[in-house]
Amino acid sequence: MSSQIIEKLIEDASRVLANSYSPYSGIRVAAAVRTRSGSTYLGVNVENSSYSLTICAERVAIFNAITHGDKEIEWIAIVTDLEDPIPPCGACRQVIAEFNPSANIVMYSVKSKKIQVTTLQRLLPMSFKLPKR
Repeated sequence: MSSQIIEKLIEDASRVLANSYSPYSGIRVAAAVRTRSGSTYLGVNVENSSYSLTICAERVAIFNAITHGDKEIEWIAIVTDLEDPIPPCGACRQVIAEFNPSANIVMYSVKSKKIQVTTLQRLLPMSFKLPKR
C-alpha cells in the first residue's frame, strides 16, 4: 500500500513542479501532502525578492490541507528537478511536526529518478513543542 501512496504523491507533485516560482534560486520544488482522510494537497515554492518572504513548497501544501480543514498529515513528498532529492528545511520540518511528528517523508528527483524515504522523527528527533491549551 505505501508504495502506491509514494508513487501517487510523486506523480501529483511532479505534475505541479513547473508552477514553482523560483526566479532567484532557480531551484524548483513541489510538494504533495496526504492526510489520514486520503486526500492530497499540493504546493510549490514561491520566492520573493525579499528572501525572507519566500515560502517553501512543503509549507504551501500543508497550509493548503489546513485551509481545507484536514490536519492529520501522514505523508509528504518533496519533488525537485535537481540531480539529488532534497529534504525539507528546518522550518518545514518544524511545521510538519506540528501536525504529525511521525510523518513519512518522501524525497524525489525527477531528473535522476532518485528517491529517498524516511520519517520526520529521523530528520527532526527533538522538535519544539508547547503544551496545547
